[in-house]
Amino acid sequence: MHKKLNLDKKLCVSCKRPFSWRKKWERNWEDVKYCSKRCRGQKVGSKPVSPKRNSLSH
Repeated sequence: MHKKLNLDKKLCVSCKRPFSWRKKWERNWEDVKYCSKRCRGQKVGSKPVSPKRNSLSH
């Protein structure tokens, strides 16, 4: 039985959560910075876009 106890770990630069090495990253693990496509699509330190207020309602 293969146990995954000793996998390398990193912190995602976007969400700051830890993530572990995956087989699909074996060729470029040193370059991996994000835990997911969602985090890769977001810019570091950016805030979520809030809906604009309607200027007609006073």
